[in-house]
Amino acid sequence: MENQQELTEIIDKIHACEQEIGKAIIGQRDIVRQVMLAILADGNVLLEGVPGLGKTQLVKTISNVLSMKFSRVQFTPDLMPADVTGTNLIIKENDKNTFQFEPGPIFANIVLADEINRATPKTQSALLEAMQEKTVTVGKETYELPQPFMVLATQNPIENEGTYPLPEAQLDRFLFKLNVDFPTKEELKAIMDVTITNRTVELSAVMGGDEIIKMRTMIKDMPIADAVMDYALSIVVATHSELSEAPEVAKKYITAGASPRAAQAMIKTAKARALMEGRFNVAFEDIDFVAYPALRHRIISNFDALSEGISNDDIIREILEGIQPV
Repeated sequence: MENQQELTEIIDKIHACEQEIGKAIIGQRDIVRQVMLAILADGNVLLEGVPGLGKTQLVKTISNVLSMKFSRVQFTPDLMPADVTGTNLIIKENDKNTFQFEPGPIFANIVLADEINRATPKTQSALLEAMQEKTVTVGKETYELPQPFMVLATQNPIENEGTYPLPEAQLDRFLFKLNVDFPTKEELKAIMDVTITNRTVELSAVMGGDEIIKMRTMIKDMPIADAVMDYALSIVVATHSELSEAPEVAKKYITAGASPRAAQAMIKTAKARALMEGRFNVAFEDIDFVAYPALRHRIISNFDALSEGISNDDIIREILEGIQPV
């Protein structure tokens, strides 16, 4: 692992990124922190919230502050997979026809999949390979995506007309699902000061792609105590109602529990949070912090939960309260 001075410089840069993003994004500090965790942990993020909360602006701001290539795809019902991945074009040279691959908008460092649930399942599936393997296959050729690469997708929870809910397999590819809440009255006033006046926000690039890749390598090398690892795994196992040792809340409200990817997500992002907090060891509180965004989209609750107004976050909270770190 790097020496103390270099680690301190890295932590300062991460905090500088958050401060710079805060110039253009009013409030939403937890959301910014969680997106930064996902970036450092090499994962994709699903942002859910009603229209107008600045989800798209957040992604654009992050790409500017991190000085990485940004691409936006507006998902609509008529969007085709080739509109995302790219396609082979016929090029005529010297009276001969040859195929040339024209990359689609997926070939960027940060890809914003806006209103992802408005596209058909066929188009949604075009993202699966990119999100998991960081490659795109067109015809018989496979193309590597630029590194670092991540997908930040948005969806509207209240719009049902013309939407196609994401299948569980695709939801599982998202490291985090973040719920973007409506701002407070004070935050709303600050938003008005920025958006309906002549005031402009100048953003500075703080980090580049090479630095992100270096930080990801460092996070992977960070040790985690067996007790903390066991705590994270116990939380994931507790979401499976079919197991005899499952807690009562799982048996009562959960139809299907979290996958092994949930455990991977929690451990990777807990390491990233420890680094951002200036610590080089993972604590139980890091696991608690990342449990909600890592699990809320990987748990399928039943009708009883819906009828009683029990959210996935409520279920996660009760599971966490029932597991005592050793």
